[in-house]
Amino acid sequence: MSTAAPRLPDALQALRDLLAEAPLHLDVAGRDEARRSARAVVDQVDDYLLPRLRDLDAPLLAVVGGSTGAGKSTLVNSLLGVPVTTAGVLRPTTRAPVLVCAPTDRDAFAGDRVLPGLARSTGEGEVTGGLRLVVSDALPPGLAVLDAPDVDSVVETNRELAGQLLAAADLWLFVTTAARYADAVPWELLRTAQERGTALAVVLDRVPPEAAREIADDLGGMLRRAGLEAARLFVVEERPLEGGFLPEDQVAPLRAWLHGLAADQEQRAAVVRQTLAGALDSLAARVEGVAGQVRAQEDAAEALRAAADAAYARACTSVSDGVASGALLRGEVLARWQEFVGTGEWMRTLQGHVGRLRDRITASLTGRPAAGAGLQQALESGVETLLRDAAEEAAERTVTAWRGTPGGPGLIADRHRELETASAEFAEAASAEVRDWQGGVLDLVRSEGAGKRTRARTLSWGVNGAGAVVMMAVFASTGGLTGGEVAVAGGTTALGQRVLEAVFGDAAVRSLAARARADLEQRADRLLTDERGRFDALVDAAAPPEGAVEALRAAFAELTAARGDRR
Repeated sequence: MSTAAPRLPDALQALRDLLAEAPLHLDVAGRDEARRSARAVVDQVDDYLLPRLRDLDAPLLAVVGGSTGAGKSTLVNSLLGVPVTTAGVLRPTTRAPVLVCAPTDRDAFAGDRVLPGLARSTGEGEVTGGLRLVVSDALPPGLAVLDAPDVDSVVETNRELAGQLLAAADLWLFVTTAARYADAVPWELLRTAQERGTALAVVLDRVPPEAAREIADDLGGMLRRAGLEAARLFVVEERPLEGGFLPEDQVAPLRAWLHGLAADQEQRAAVVRQTLAGALDSLAARVEGVAGQVRAQEDAAEALRAAADAAYARACTSVSDGVASGALLRGEVLARWQEFVGTGEWMRTLQGHVGRLRDRITASLTGRPAAGAGLQQALESGVETLLRDAAEEAAERTVTAWRGTPGGPGLIADRHRELETASAEFAEAASAEVRDWQGGVLDLVRSEGAGKRTRARTLSWGVNGAGAVVMMAVFASTGGLTGGEVAVAGGTTALGQRVLEAVFGDAAVRSLAARARADLEQRADRLLTDERGRFDALVDAAAPPEGAVEALRAAFAELTAARGDRR
C-alpha cells in the first residue's frame, strides 16, 4: 500500500465540502440530528478518511475509548510501562487527550495530517486544550495509541471530542468494566463501530477473578448478537496495582497483540483496509440521511412560501371585494360626492333631465374645482385605508400560519412584532400608488375625450370632475358598469354615470370604469406582492438552494464510482 488513486480523495473532498455547507437552517423535525450527522462525516473525512487515503502506509492509530472511570489511562500507562497520561481523580476531567507514538513516527502525528483541527502540544504536565503528543520508545514503529475522553462524560465537549477521536481511529480499543459493560451509552458506540465496520477490540476491566469466565462469556454473547463477533476481547482482572500499573500478566496479552499488529505489515494493512472500507461504506446511509433532511427543508420552505402567498392572495381578494362592494361610498367620500354634484331639491330636478343635466354638471365641474379636489382626497384616503387594512390582516395571517408550520417559528422568533403588522414603508407606498392611480384615471378621461371634438371641448374645463365621476363609478357596482344603473346614496353615482354617458357614450363609460377598476386592482396586487416580499426574503435566506439534494447525491455517486475504479 502507498497512496489511493487521486480520483477517490478528490471525490471525497467534494462530498465533504457539500456536507460542510449542507443547508439545514430551518428548524424542522430531524434538523439537529442531520446537522450532527453532517458534522460527524465532515470530521471523519478530515480527521481520518482523507489522511488515510493519502497515506495508506501511515502508522496505525489505536484510540482507547470508554466509559467514565473504566481505567483507560491506567491501561495506556500499563501498556507502555511509563506514566504518560494522568488518570482523572475528579470527574469529569477536561485535560487534553494524549497521543503516544514511537520516535520514528513523530512526524506522522506532529503536523495536521491526522486530526488537523486539534493543536499539538509536547509539554509536560497537565494540558487543557488540543492534543498532547508524547514520543516513547515503549511503542514500536507503526503503532500509535491515543487516550480519549470519556464517551459518557457529563461535559458535552468531552463527549463530542471522544466521538471525533474514535472516528479518526484505525482501531478502537474500547474499555468497559464488569459493572458497566451492559450500559446503554457504550453500546451505542459499539453499534456505531459495527455500522461503520471499524476494527474493534474490547477490554473488559476490573473483573472479579472468581467471575471472570462467566462475565467474559456474557459480554462475548452480547458482542456476537450485535454483529461484533470479530472483535477481540481482553479480560483484565481486578487486582491491586503494582507501582501504579496493572499487573503484567493482565496487560501482556493486549500489548503482545498490538505489537504484533505493528510488526506485521500485512496484518496492519488488513486493519486499515477494514476500517477504511467500513467508514466509506457507512457514508451511504449518512449522506442519504442528510439529503433527506435537505429535502425536508425544501418542503418546509415551500409550505412557508405557500402560507404567505395564501395570506396575501386573500388580501388581494379582500381589496377587490372592497372596491366592488361599494363599501367605500359612505362617510367622508359620500359627503364629498354629494357636495360635488349637488344635493337636495336641485339634485332631484336634475335626475329626470339628462340633456340639461350634462350642461349643469359641466358648469358644476368648472365652477367648483375645490369640491372635486376634496372628493379625490376622500377617495384617496378611503382606498389607502382599504389597502392598509388588507396588508395588516395579511401580515397577521402569515405570522399565525408560520407559527404552526415547520420551520416558521424559528424565522419569526425575534421579529414577530415587526412581522405581524404591515411594514413601516407600506403606508407611504400605498399613498403614492393611489395617487398614481388617480392620475391614471384622469389620463384615461383625457384620452377618451381627445377624439371627440365637441365633447372634448365640453370636458376641457372639467377633466378633474369627469375623472372623479369615473372613480366613483369604480366603487359603485359589484358587477361593473353594464348599462344597468346602481344608485348609491340617493342615486348620485347613477346620475354621474348618465352625465358621462351623455358626453362619451354608454360603451365608453363602461370601458373607462372597467379599465380604472382593473388598474386599481393591479396596483393593489403589486403593492401587496411587494409587501409579501419581506416574508419571502426570510424563507429564501433559510431555504436550500435549488438542486442541493441532487448535488449531494451526485457527489456521493461520484465517490462510489471512484471507489469502483480503485477496486
